[in-house]
Amino acid sequence: MHPKVTCRWVITGHVQGVGFRPFVYRLALNYGLTGWVRNQLGQVEVVAQGDSDSLRGFGAALITKAPSIATPHLKSSEVITCESLNAFDIKKSTPTAAPQIQVPPDYFLCEDCLRELNDPDDRRYRYPFINCTQCGPRYTLIKTLPYDRANTTMAIFEMCVDCRMEYEDLANRRFHAEPVACPICGPQLHFEVPEATSINTTKDALSTCLAALKSGRIIAVKGIGGYHLFCDARHDLAIARLRVQKPRPDKPLAVLFPQRGAHGLEAVLKEVFLSDNEANVLASSRRPIVLARKRPSSTLSRLIAPQLSEIGVMLPYSPLHHLVLEDFGGPLVATSGNISGESVLTENEEAAKRLSRVAEAYLHHNRPIERPADDSVFRTIGAKPRPLRLGRGYAPTELDLPFTLDCPVLAVGGHMKNTVALGWENRAVVSPHIGELDALRSQMVFERVIHDLQALYEVDAQQIVCDAHPGYASTRWAHRCGLPVHQVFHHHAHASALAGEHNHRGNWLVFTWDGVGLGEDGSLWGGEAFAGQSGNWQRVSSFRPFYLPGGDKAGRAPWRSAAALCWEVGRAWEAYPEETNLPYHAWRHRLNCPRSTAVGRLFDAAAALTGLLYEASFEGQGPMILEAAAVATEESDSLPIKKTHEDLWEADWEPMLNWLTDESSSVKQRATRFHATMARVVLELSRIIRDERGITSIGLCGGVFQNRLLSDQAKALLEANEFNVRLTEKLPCNDGGLSFGQLIEFGAQITL
Repeated sequence: MHPKVTCRWVITGHVQGVGFRPFVYRLALNYGLTGWVRNQLGQVEVVAQGDSDSLRGFGAALITKAPSIATPHLKSSEVITCESLNAFDIKKSTPTAAPQIQVPPDYFLCEDCLRELNDPDDRRYRYPFINCTQCGPRYTLIKTLPYDRANTTMAIFEMCVDCRMEYEDLANRRFHAEPVACPICGPQLHFEVPEATSINTTKDALSTCLAALKSGRIIAVKGIGGYHLFCDARHDLAIARLRVQKPRPDKPLAVLFPQRGAHGLEAVLKEVFLSDNEANVLASSRRPIVLARKRPSSTLSRLIAPQLSEIGVMLPYSPLHHLVLEDFGGPLVATSGNISGESVLTENEEAAKRLSRVAEAYLHHNRPIERPADDSVFRTIGAKPRPLRLGRGYAPTELDLPFTLDCPVLAVGGHMKNTVALGWENRAVVSPHIGELDALRSQMVFERVIHDLQALYEVDAQQIVCDAHPGYASTRWAHRCGLPVHQVFHHHAHASALAGEHNHRGNWLVFTWDGVGLGEDGSLWGGEAFAGQSGNWQRVSSFRPFYLPGGDKAGRAPWRSAAALCWEVGRAWEAYPEETNLPYHAWRHRLNCPRSTAVGRLFDAAAALTGLLYEASFEGQGPMILEAAAVATEESDSLPIKKTHEDLWEADWEPMLNWLTDESSSVKQRATRFHATMARVVLELSRIIRDERGITSIGLCGGVFQNRLLSDQAKALLEANEFNVRLTEKLPCNDGGLSFGQLIEFGAQITL
């Protein structure tokens, strides 16, 4: 008989709200071990007793066999002295002196619950709020930690006898599933049409909603993290009304497909092409929106993504989605239920009020949403899926800091695509996407998220980091909050976000190409490359500057960037159909015409000069249409590059004007040539700076590198020339990653 040994493990990571303790309990029984498991605040402690071989297998399985939605990390493992233990128990939670809190994201509907949802003999048959320890809402319903039902928005629903039995049964997969509910005791749906009688039973609400969708109505549907606006994805008139009434005249709309076939992708593959990467991310447990190339045979409305070759597709992730999609039998437009640019709406009364102009009916439910979480968005760039927006399923996003902070720090991000990041010790947590901070409601959500992050993680910020631009709402809030404030320049934060994510040692050359951001010289940068490391970036290259007529207006008017380039070199641009005398005179006298080097504005100019777009209804529309018009090519032009008196290598865009306006070439040819030329600029600047400084590690970040064609071509050219190339993988390369970059830049500066 083997002597008994006792071991103790401490497990950190995402082990809260994922059924980890019942998993450990069942695992211990399988290995014939005695002992116990318990939650400490943010981590799990396991003590097991048995023979050495069983303990060895058990210890490995704690990590390798963990629930699929858990991400456990072994913090410590040791042999301890302990009296004989007779059984394996789940002990009550205990606090720890130094809590390692992990806030779980919201999870998609697991296969077990989906089976029950569709089983007429199951008591939760067609119940829209079915869940277990392996699925369902978390982040959006947690009020405070520890993650117990009393601390969630489910506290108002008292469990029935059957649910209580499941909740307390160690062997049941709903053991301590905090959102557990059923049709008897849980949340319910109700359907409302303005000035009509509300339908207050879940079954009738669903059937009435289905009939309304089939008749071409636009329905505001409350989900896990907020409202969506649903309508038939093949119904031109419904989508046209949605675009006019939201208003969202051109910006692409996401499409939600029913889950069909062995891998759930059968319906999606009829409409779009999917690479293996795209298919894997789309069908993953986090269920983001994935941008995919539309098939020529697609039956979707042409109004879903006008002038673009890609559409955002997603699979159902909530039981309500599954029910609606299966009953409807086809794809539905599922765009955020908000006023464009704002955070997604979460409250029934507010949604009914603010969406009254666009929604023609409402499918509400009575489970409160504690905080909003919009859908995450991914695009394959450089052969890897990369986030363009982080929300439900992915956020809060935790990353390690490459240093230890002396005190907690809050970074408040930028003005567009805002996120905030909380840093303490060697941890950083980035919030879900908040949105554009122009709107008062978005600013209110911004402040709420700041409060929530600190409350959930039990960390109080003692210092604030913000963008250097004084006009950003986030910067203004930082200076009002009463804490010490440190400013970080916009493009330093971009470079540091990339460097911090990869934690690369040694010097980088990071291209930070985007729209505009305040530079150290007071002008609007956006075509820069920086050499060095976080905390010590040196600007080494840029583009020839130009003056933007109308300043911020240029972001929504590509013709302004095109006109600026032409006027800068003394040439007329006759193609623009509007009167430009007044803007030209303002430009000549430098009235509201800031100096800029922004590559994003060069892409805008190219879209206008090729005749693709003069006025944009959303920022980035011109570059997106320009990319859709282009194809990959190995042919490109060199641009002149010279050293300026500021000791910068400066690329000159002027030679592109001749062929961008040459109508003897097709728009496709000109768009293709533009992308290839910009990719070649990246290579040529990298070669020059490698010769000068010996740097071989290249980073590509900033919103411009959301452009797959540009990024793929630049990456291929650089790697063929023996450069090591990095793009962001866990955070958006756009302003959604700025808050993390601000933390990295601030921390690096104070630790240098």
